[in-house]
Amino acid sequence: MLIRTPRELGAVIREHRRRHGLDQKELASKIGVSRQWVVEMEKGKARAEVGLVLRALDALGIRLSLDSARQTDATETEPEIDIDQIVDNAKGKGR
Repeated sequence: MLIRTPRELGAVIREHRRRHGLDQKELASKIGVSRQWVVEMEKGKARAEVGLVLRALDALGIRLSLDSARQTDATETEPEIDIDQIVDNAKGKGR
């Protein structure tokens, strides 16, 4: 999945939090932050502390990997994820 903006990352975190059946307060407790921090992160706060973002990803079982910008090899079988659908779901439009 390619995440291009803090807002897209926030939407992914929200989607995974909901899949895990956690409310914002429960996720905040797992990563040692306030509920308000989770709210802001899910909205795409651009200045969120990287260490806390990584703890949030870890708490939700989201794996972060990096690769160089390259053309995708046709033999790769990673499923394509529609970030626009995740953002729409997070906004309540996909229901």
